[in-house]
Amino acid sequence: MLMKQQSSIAEQAIEIRVVSRLSEIGEAAWDACACPEAARGLRPNDPFTTYRFLKVLEDSNSVGAGTGWQPQYLEARLEDQVIAVAPMYAKSHSQGEYIFDHNWAHAYERAGGRYYPKLQIAVPHTPATGRRFLTHPDFSDVGLSALVQGAVQVAANNQVSSVHATFCTEAERVAGVQMGLMPRSTQQFHWLNDGYGGFDEFLEGLSSRKRKNIRKERRQAQEFGGDLHVLTGSDLRPHHWDAFWIFYQDTGARKWGTPYLTRRFFDLAHETLANDMVLVLAEREGRYVAGALNFVGASTLYGRYWGCTEHHPCLHFELCYYQAIDYAIRHGLDRVEAGAQGEHKLARGYLPTQTHSLHWVGDPGFADAIGRYLEAEREAVEQEIEVLTDYGPFKRVQIEEQE
Repeated sequence: MLMKQQSSIAEQAIEIRVVSRLSEIGEAAWDACACPEAARGLRPNDPFTTYRFLKVLEDSNSVGAGTGWQPQYLEARLEDQVIAVAPMYAKSHSQGEYIFDHNWAHAYERAGGRYYPKLQIAVPHTPATGRRFLTHPDFSDVGLSALVQGAVQVAANNQVSSVHATFCTEAERVAGVQMGLMPRSTQQFHWLNDGYGGFDEFLEGLSSRKRKNIRKERRQAQEFGGDLHVLTGSDLRPHHWDAFWIFYQDTGARKWGTPYLTRRFFDLAHETLANDMVLVLAEREGRYVAGALNFVGASTLYGRYWGCTEHHPCLHFELCYYQAIDYAIRHGLDRVEAGAQGEHKLARGYLPTQTHSLHWVGDPGFADAIGRYLEAEREAVEQEIEVLTDYGPFKRVQIEEQE
């Protein structure tokens, strides 16, 4: 898929281009749109849309031929300047997205349509909220509009069934709806930092029963017979990834059948992403027996992968949830996103939070059916969030203040 499209904006032509390799856009041009704050020496707001993260996915063959994620990066250029980019992929399946549309595919194909390939504007294998239409600060509105129109035109010109932008921001959802895209609401569990001075202060905001339960779980986890290590940056070593690869393979095989990331992903990540990662490892009798991998943004810690070779009571909760909260408090982060699904997170301080995606479907009749479904689903999600929040672990006064 490769096309050029021109549209008139302020008497100048914006060129839309689709390329199969990030290097065809270049790191400086990509990051000027994806993380302009980095040029001022700041940590990227979103580590997953940086050139270096997406390039590691590409170079490690975690996307590309044979994966069902074929890069079709979208670029909007005004004269000689790249004003907007988007991580877009041609998908031959619906794996690794975490916004589930398998039923849409089955329904469309039973009716005689061809759902795949579709276009996915997303970070592969990563259910984390962030900008999906990455615009240069000087071209926010026109850049977003050009990317949306460009993606839809690419799909239409190539007879692709649909375009999906998953885990987009609230602002993008609003803008996308105004441009005719269909919004979808889902929910995850996020921990929010209320300016806590430490983990014990966070616990004080919980109901007595939940507070006691978390303290009990932390004691049980810490009795596993070893030590916990929180590693980032230069503290990370190649042998840590040897251990974590074993954990990741086990979890991936049980959840997805085949792990999404290749072994080479972790080697390349060690070279270019070390400062973006926080690895929590449990060591017992000289061996690593469990681990949890997080990524760090400017204000958010993103929990991504967990695995173990030994089962110990509550060690999963400690490494994935409580260590993440500890880290966020100590480093002044606003929130922890704990990944997809998992109502068990509610009892551990993570509240239900609405997440968003945008969709375009080419077939008018199918689009109408999807639109009606999304409206009913949105109401159900809002009700579920309300109910789950009522069952949250916080004292009633604190829940009302957070709402």
